Amino acid sequence: MTSTGTINHQMDRIGFVGLGVMGAPMAGHLVQAGFRTVVWNRTPSKAEPLAEKGASVAPSIEALGAESSIVFTCVNRTEDVRECLSKLTSSARPGTLFVDHSTISAKAARDFHSEMESRGFAFIDAPITGGSMGAQKGQLTIFCGGSVAHIEAAMPALNAYAKRAERVGGPGAGQMMKLANQIAVGGALLALCESLSFAQKAGLDLAQARDMLSGGAAGSWAFDNYGPKILAADWSPGFTVKNQRKDFGYCEEAAREIDAAIPGTLLADRLLEELEQRGHADWTTAALYEELVRRGFDDN
Repeated sequence: MTSTGTINHQMDRIGFVGLGVMGAPMAGHLVQAGFRTVVWNRTPSKAEPLAEKGASVAPSIEALGAESSIVFTCVNRTEDVRECLSKLTSSARPGTLFVDHSTISAKAARDFHSEMESRGFAFIDAPITGGSMGAQKGQLTIFCGGSVAHIEAAMPALNAYAKRAERVGGPGAGQMMKLANQIAVGGALLALCESLSFAQKAGLDLAQARDMLSGGAAGSWAFDNYGPKILAADWSPGFTVKNQRKDFGYCEEAAREIDAAIPGTLLADRLLEELEQRGHADWTTAALYEELVRRGFDDN
């Protein structure tokens, strides 16, 4: 970033930290789009496929920070983002723009904005939705919170893997929009699993129920994408129970802050907690169906 507050994303390399199921294909789209991209991941082997595509692999996260004008992070929890920023800013040049794609606490995102600005850096909270398929196809939706100028500077890179990337407000607004998204996702998941567990106990043909219900007013993304996993009793992730509960925790924190009622989200979280306590934290969230089949009317 220059002294006037503008960023030339073509001048230096773009850094990408976090090469998991979402981050790896996103970084791949940056390389494919022609951006000079340097990557880093705690597990070095995850960077190898990107190196084969033309990305540079940094020997350390600090080295990545030193040679990047824009750094994208796609990690898990608030604590992970804080750790990454601490290491990156130890070597980054003044004016470096940090774009965080993780789903974290909205309050923490606002704090990161303030801290980065006070230290001469810039920050955007830019959580994503669209799942692993959206990342692979470059069809993610990105909720951007921060200044107009910083978001505009990041937009050419964001467009490499987004079908829609928009500013939704100032610092922390991106995370608040993502949490609103997760509240809707949780409600749709609960509706799907409750409906199909009811159909199963009623002795209905489960495949027929899923097919007929998904084509009417009951239809949803959850019916289309999680319905087949339920029919196959395939609890491989996807999005895991533990990660969904992590996001629900941030939803509860934000809801308390703004005094918002989220009864469906709290119920879905409580039911997923039962799965987690029975050792299924790494199952897909669609396994909520199993929990509801296990329960009876008196367990409501």
